[in-house]
Amino acid sequence: MTLLYVPNTQPENHYVTRRLLLAGLGFVFLAAFWSLWVQVIGLIGENGIVPSGYFLEQFAKERGIARLWELPTWQWIIGTGDWTLHFLCAVGVLGAVAMMAGLAPTISAFVCWSAYLSLYAAAPHFLSFQWDILLLEAGFLAFFLAPPFAAKLTKETPAPSVLVIWLFRFLIFKLMFSSGVVKLSGGDVTWRDLTALSYHYETTCLPAWTGWLMHQMPLWFHKACALGMFAIELIVPFGIFLGRLPRVIAAVAFVGLMAFIGLTGNYGFFNLLTIVLCIPLLCDDLWPAALRARFAPDAAAPPAWPEDVEARGDAPAYNVWGTPWGERPWPRPFLIGLTVFVLLCNIVPMIGTFRPMGDAPGPLAWVHEIQSPFHIASRYGLFARMTTQRPEIIFEASMDGDVWHPYELPYKPGNPARRPGLYGLHMPRLDWLMWFAALGDPRRDWWTSKLAYRLLTAQPEVLNLFEQVPFKEKRPRYVRALLYDYHFTDWSDESGNWWRRDLISDYLPALELRPDGQVQLVR
Repeated sequence: MTLLYVPNTQPENHYVTRRLLLAGLGFVFLAAFWSLWVQVIGLIGENGIVPSGYFLEQFAKERGIARLWELPTWQWIIGTGDWTLHFLCAVGVLGAVAMMAGLAPTISAFVCWSAYLSLYAAAPHFLSFQWDILLLEAGFLAFFLAPPFAAKLTKETPAPSVLVIWLFRFLIFKLMFSSGVVKLSGGDVTWRDLTALSYHYETTCLPAWTGWLMHQMPLWFHKACALGMFAIELIVPFGIFLGRLPRVIAAVAFVGLMAFIGLTGNYGFFNLLTIVLCIPLLCDDLWPAALRARFAPDAAAPPAWPEDVEARGDAPAYNVWGTPWGERPWPRPFLIGLTVFVLLCNIVPMIGTFRPMGDAPGPLAWVHEIQSPFHIASRYGLFARMTTQRPEIIFEASMDGDVWHPYELPYKPGNPARRPGLYGLHMPRLDWLMWFAALGDPRRDWWTSKLAYRLLTAQPEVLNLFEQVPFKEKRPRYVRALLYDYHFTDWSDESGNWWRRDLISDYLPALELRPDGQVQLVR
C-alpha cells in the first residue's frame, strides 16, 4: 500500500509545479497566437475568406444586447478590422511571454485567455477545434494558480491552493477518459474491432511522412496499439485519484501517448498542451532538486490562506495608488465556491460523454449553458469516429476552360509526389478545414464558395495562405474544385509518389465572375 498511498505526514507542495505549469501554458499560448497571427488576415480579415467584421455585424443584428454574453469578444468594444486582429494577436503574444516569465501571472493569464476567446468568438469557422476549447479551459484555471495581485512569481509567493491543482487534474482526467469512452459509445465499428489505426495515419487531417511508415505496419500491430491506447484512456486516468505513484504512471502514459500521436501526425499545439496539463499530476518532491532550489522556498510550507498570512502578521498593505496586495492568495471561500461551480459545470459534459447532452437535468443544463460562451467546462472526444476514406478537395484555375492549374496549400495533401511533413506547433486552419469540407457538402460548408470567390478575385490576403498559386497575382477567368480519393502508396509502388489518387467528382463546378462582380456557373 505504501506504493499507492504516500503518508500525509508532509503535505504536497506545488511551487515548482505551478511555475512549470504557467510557463508551459504560456508557451502553448505563444505558439497558438503566433500560428494564428500569420494566417488570421487571410482567414477572417477585411478581405479574408469569412471576414469577422461581417460575421459579428450579422450576429449583432440577430441577437442584440445578448451578443455580449453569447459571443464574448473585445471586438464589440474596440471595433473590427485588420488592425483589431493584429492587436489581439500582439496582446496575446505579449501576455504569453509574461506568463512564461512569471510576470503578473494572474493578469497575464487573463490577457491570454480573453484575447484568445475574442478571436475564437469572431472566427467560429476556423477556431472550432477541441484544442482551442481546451486551451481556453486551461487558461481560465490558470487565473487561480497565483495570488491575484502578485507582480512576479518568486520563491516567496505562496503555493497554489490544492483545490486549483485538483481542478487541473480533473481536466486531464476528463480529456483522456472522455476520449476513450466516445470511441466505444459512438458506435464506431473500427474502434470496437480494433482496426481503426489501420486507417488513422492515412485519413488523419494532416498526415506526416512518419504516418506513411506506420501505415505500412501489419494489422496485428495496429490492433495492439489500439488496445494499448484504450488502456491509457480508459483505465490509467483513474490512477490520478489513487495516490502519487499512480499519478506518476498516468503522467508518463499520457505523455508517451501524446508524443506518439504528435510524431505520427500534425495536430498543432494539441499534443504539447496535453503534455503541459500532465504537470499538475506531479508534486514538488518529484521534480529535480535544481528546480526545487530555483522555484521553491528553502522550507516549503503548505498553501497559505489569507487568514493564515494575517495571523503571522506579515500581510502586505494595500496602497491607494494601486500597489497590489502583494502575496495575498485567493480567499478560501472563493476557491471553494470556484471548485464547486467548475465541477457543476462539468457534470453536463461528462454526461454527454455517455449519452446525448440533452438528457442532462434542467438545472445542470442551465448552469452549463450559462458558462458555455466562456468555455469554462467543455466536452471532449478526440477521434470519436474513424474515417476510412480520404477525399481531398483540389481547387484549380484556368484562363481558357481547357487547361487547369491547381492551387497547392502548403500542408494538406495535394501533389501526390510531395512528401507529407511534420509541422510542429503550427496549426494551419485552412488546410484543416479543407479536410472537413471534403467529408461534407458544399451547401453546408458554404465558406468554400467564399474561398472560390476570393480566388477568382485573386485576393492577396487569401492567396498568401497557399504555397502554389496559378497565374500568380493575375485573376483567373475560371475556378473550380475537384474531389479526389487519396490513398498512401506502399513499398511496392515504383512511382516514387507518397500518394495515389482517383477523381471522384466535382466538388464545386467551374465558376466565373460576372461583370457586376457576382459569381456565376460557367455555361
